Amino acid sequence: MKDFKKHFKTLIFGLFLTLIIAGCKSDGEEIEQPEKIYYDQAQARMSAGNYFGAIEALEAIDTRYPFGMYAEQAQVELIYAHFMNSEAEAAHSAAEKFIRLHPRHPNIDYAYFMKGLSSYTRDREILIRFTNTDISNRDISGAKESFAELTEFITRFPESQYIPYAKQRNIYLRNMIAKNELAAADYYLTIDAHVGAIRRANYVVENIPNSSENYRALKILEESYEALGYSDLLDDIKLVINNNYPNEESRLTSNDAGWSWNFLRRPDKTD
Repeated sequence: MKDFKKHFKTLIFGLFLTLIIAGCKSDGEEIEQPEKIYYDQAQARMSAGNYFGAIEALEAIDTRYPFGMYAEQAQVELIYAHFMNSEAEAAHSAAEKFIRLHPRHPNIDYAYFMKGLSSYTRDREILIRFTNTDISNRDISGAKESFAELTEFITRFPESQYIPYAKQRNIYLRNMIAKNELAAADYYLTIDAHVGAIRRANYVVENIPNSSENYRALKILEESYEALGYSDLLDDIKLVINNNYPNEESRLTSNDAGWSWNFLRRPDKTD
């Protein structure tokens, strides 16, 4: 009888322990959800501005249903979600991945466009706007990369609906790159390094001819040629200034285009 009670207690304890382990295991496992549920979650979260949550749902589709009905759409929307969540590098990587995997997708132009935007994002613009910071004399490698990528987009997809925004953005970036070159030229002038100033100003005139900084670049060349005694070059540059900017002697031009982010939206789902 004692042995029976002993074995009975052991059996009950074993069953109890098994139930506890099973309960812990079930609590720790994530319940598998159908692909459509994940996609609907992502849409609802993005509509509510919860881009972090949307990224989770979209990544679940990409991981669990790589060949599913919503796989390609989830990948393209990940670009948008990362971008809106201020994750520029992740957005850029997602765009590159989409371009690599789906080069003939109907929304491939969107991927190229967002790739260019992600190289130089609005978080920097917000910093400038609210801190009154001029970044023309700082590292603008991101701006140069963005300009190159958006130029590639414009060349590849001249009929894309995003072309007007890409061109507008490139005007802004082109002017910033020119300002960066002339910020260095201005520094060279302060230390009488006129050859260096001429090199920077010539780069703007020759390589960024339509920027808002052309007049300023020509004036730097004029000052440097005069300081170095290059009379022939000085006469030539004065002639160029008088012919092209007859009414600009008292002011520098600034034609930066305003930039609106209202156009940003996810591309429509393709059937």
